[in-house]
Amino acid sequence: MKLLKNWIVAIIAVTIIGSGYYFWRFYNGDGLPAGIVGGNGRIEATEIDISTKTAGRIKEILVDEGAFVKAGELLATMDTQQLEAQRKQAEASLRRAVIGVDTAKSLLSQREAEREAAVAVMGQREAELDAAERKLARTEQLIKTNTTSQQTLDDDRASARRSTAAVAASKASVSASEAAIGAAKAQIVDAEAAVVAAQAALESVAADIDDSTLRSPRDGRVQYRVAQPGEVLSSGGRVLNIVDLSDVYMTFFLPTAQAGRVAVGSEVRLVLDAAPQFVIPATASFVADVAQFTPKTVETEEERQKLMFRIRAKIPPELLRKHIEYVKTGLPGMAYVRIDPDVEWPAQLSGTLMQ
Repeated sequence: MKLLKNWIVAIIAVTIIGSGYYFWRFYNGDGLPAGIVGGNGRIEATEIDISTKTAGRIKEILVDEGAFVKAGELLATMDTQQLEAQRKQAEASLRRAVIGVDTAKSLLSQREAEREAAVAVMGQREAELDAAERKLARTEQLIKTNTTSQQTLDDDRASARRSTAAVAASKASVSASEAAIGAAKAQIVDAEAAVVAAQAALESVAADIDDSTLRSPRDGRVQYRVAQPGEVLSSGGRVLNIVDLSDVYMTFFLPTAQAGRVAVGSEVRLVLDAAPQFVIPATASFVADVAQFTPKTVETEEERQKLMFRIRAKIPPELLRKHIEYVKTGLPGMAYVRIDPDVEWPAQLSGTLMQ
């Protein structure tokens, strides 16, 4: 009987030892399978500062802290009284520049008409010169036979010289007209450039006025107000801070041996302290190449194992959109990573998945 009792005790001991070995072989100290590791982390999201482009006074803020906003939604407006005055000035400059183009074109037409008149006068003077030279030639023939007087010859010669001078003057007038036409064309180019500059100045002021209306660049939630209506901000002054709820993730740390087996795209499960009954699916979107914090020395293998690497697990955007009203940053929790694809998720991480 005593021998039988000893055998029973031995069998129980072997069973306990075997079970303990099995548990040690397949589970970590925290009750997870050996192919799954976990780390503490907090829910984070991309933060966006809504800032002014130009210096000015805040006229109105249309959203409160904690409000959900859509992409393109109006958040705040800046006082644009000074910019409106600048726009009126730019519009006046543009009208003046347009008038300048019309004036320059009219001047060109006038200069072209003057050239045509100068060309006509030059033709007339050339005809007069031709007639004077012909008459002089005839008089020179007649003087040889004493058919005409010396006075007539002298008069014809003077007339020919006057016609030659008149032709030269008319040619100079044509050249001057052509130079005036060139100057008028240059004035048109300058006036058209002034129009382009005035249009650019007007567009710049209009852009500043448009930028004075602050809109949300994407869907998110207002985290806090940085300034209040009536405050004067410098260029780039912050008005609001919003959280991009389409880019939410948990950052956690793993030691060297575990982080080295995590690849981008690895499946991750998140469990938040505030809602432990839900398991949130995520994907490893970033694994640091450099240790984030280290002990003083890393000369031994044991110390090297203490190096911690930062990992980011991103929650799917479509899941965030379905539960956007429950998304909150800063919530602590646990992130679990499957570093061995052959290991099944334990029951506590595969039960109530948030869909």
